[in-house]
This record gives sequence, C-alpha cells and structure tokens, in this order.
Amino acid sequence: MKIVCSKSNLVKGVNIVSKAVPSKTTMPILECILIDANMDVIKLTSNDMELGIQTEIEGEIIKHGMIAIDAKIFSEIVRKLPDNDVIIETDENLQTTITCEKAKFNISGKSGEDFAYLPIIEKNETIVVSQFTLKEVIRQTIFSIADNESNKLMTGELFEIHDNILRVVSLDGHRLSIRKIELKQQYSDKKIVVPGKTLMEVSKILSGEAESEVCMYFTNNHIVFEFDRTVVVSRLIEGEYFKIDQMLSNDYETKVKINKKELLNCIDRATLLVKEGDKKPIIINIGDEIMELKIKSQLGSMNEDIVINKEGKDLMIGFNPKFLIDALRVIDDEEVDLYLMNAKAPCFIKDEDENYIYLILPVNFNAI
Repeated sequence: MKIVCSKSNLVKGVNIVSKAVPSKTTMPILECILIDANMDVIKLTSNDMELGIQTEIEGEIIKHGMIAIDAKIFSEIVRKLPDNDVIIETDENLQTTITCEKAKFNISGKSGEDFAYLPIIEKNETIVVSQFTLKEVIRQTIFSIADNESNKLMTGELFEIHDNILRVVSLDGHRLSIRKIELKQQYSDKKIVVPGKTLMEVSKILSGEAESEVCMYFTNNHIVFEFDRTVVVSRLIEGEYFKIDQMLSNDYETKVKINKKELLNCIDRATLLVKEGDKKPIIINIGDEIMELKIKSQLGSMNEDIVINKEGKDLMIGFNPKFLIDALRVIDDEEVDLYLMNAKAPCFIKDEDENYIYLILPVNFNAI
C-alpha cells in the first residue's frame, strides 16, 4: 500500500476514529487504526466492539492495500509531523514507513485482514436531523445520565420516535431530562436506548452546522449515524426503559416564573460555599413576589432574594444546587417556569409546549 495525503486531513481523520479505540482490551488488533486503501477512497476505521467509527479522508492512492497501525503511536506521530504531505507506505512484511519532508518513521503494522470490521447494518428507514439539532439535544440531556454501571439503562438515553416527534430522555435516579424534536416527516414508532458514551463521542465529531444533516438508522441491536463522510455504529443497550410518562405530572400547587440568568447566577454564587463532595442543599423559600435562596456550610452562609411572578401557595424546598445548575445552563429561554407541588415532590422546569422538561427531586434539609 502507498498513499499520500495532507497532514491536516490525516490529523482530522485520526482524531475522529481515535474516539472508538479502547483504552483497555485483550485483543491487540483493536488498539489499532485500520487504513484501508483497497478501493478508490482512503478509509480510517477503529472499533472497540461496542462503538465503531469509520471516516474517509482526501488523498491519493498510489498502490492499493490496507494496514492496521497501533493507534496511540500513529496519532502521536501524525500530530507531530511538519505541515505538509504525508506518505504512508507498507511492504509485504507489514513494515510501515511514514514520511513527511525530512522526517521518516518506520513502525510495524498488523494485517488488515485480522481487523474487526464494522457490522453491516440494514438501512430500512432513515431518520434525518440537522447536525445542529442533534448536537444541541445531546448537550441538553447528556448531563443527567448515570455514570455508574449498576443500572446499565441509566447510562444511556432513550430515543423514542412517534409520528414526527423524536423524544430524547435521560435519567439518573435523582433527575430526569427530556427534549422533544419535531422531525420533517412521519416515521414508524421506535424505542431504543443509546449508550451515553456513543452520544458524547458523536457530539464531539458533529460540526453542529444547521445546514448539515445527520442520517440515523436503527435496528434491534445497533444505531448508525452518518454525516460528513463519517459513519458511527454503536451497539444499543438492551432492556425495557423506564416508564417515563408515569413520572410526569401536570398538577402543581405553586408556579414560579423567573429570570433564568438571575437564578443561575445566584445558585452559582451560593455553591462557592460548598466544598467538593459536600452535599449541602440550597434552600428555596418562595413568597409572593420574592424567592429567597439560602445555603449554609462549614465555610459560611449566603442568602439572596430574586423577584419572581408566583401563582399558588408559598413553599420552602431544598435541592442539590448542581442539579439545578445543570438544567438551567442548557435552557436557552430568558425566563423559566418552575412547577412545584410540595417540599417532598419533584420540581418541573418546562416550557409551555414541553419541548424541554427537567424533573429534579428535592432533598431533605434543616431550615436555616
């Protein structure tokens, strides 16, 4: 095999596929990036058997062939080469020469035949969204997946399609995030759980441009994302997702309309007094036109008043401040509506059309 491509194209491709190289594996071949120049395009592929990524890069194929190269050393070499054309050449003994200007590296490769190719997925129905929309939806929900493996379903997100609506849901046992997207056409009903790791990596690769599209395909076991000459294939998480609709309620005793930025900044200031790992709640005391926020820790105490519009009863309730901050940060509206029942029931932050819903469970507190 012999190929020539620019350093910038190579770096971009390697950065994309590196996201699916496993950090630990008993199969050394999976620690490699496959360079496939057997056809008329140069393809880079990586696969950790849960997540696989393939991307095409611009370049010239002088001699067809393929080689698997250790991902770590290959990406380090490529990043530190001069900004010029790179020649990658292999011989029959799988020795690989990487040349750029006066720099020349010789490294051992592995047979491309031994590489674990991406599974071939039947593409029955294509769901199309803009890159901007998918990137935003992931940003606005990914923070409330669970990071422990004790409940696998909580480490993923529910993608649920009904007619022309895509609903994306995440939860970790203390909070719930829902985003609703209107699609351009109607689709058959689908429900799958996508690993959070996959969505994080997809989000990093997406350009986020409104004009660029992502095509998604679902099967019983896999999801495929196709965009910008890149294909991401991921296994799904098996199992029946939680009954989300049973957790949602439109009943409330207190409704608060408040400036989002003011509330976020106030909670942010309050957390200055909370040490890492310290579980001090922020106590919210809702009166007629004023919401008082209080926090007390070993470092000191703070209280601040914010002007609000209130419907219903006065209420005092406590929350983990981080959970409020996470939700408020990803809401783009200038004002937000909080719906509350009592000090033991969850708080709902949602817009009128329920395009987003954030449910946060309260915490017990001693009145300050």
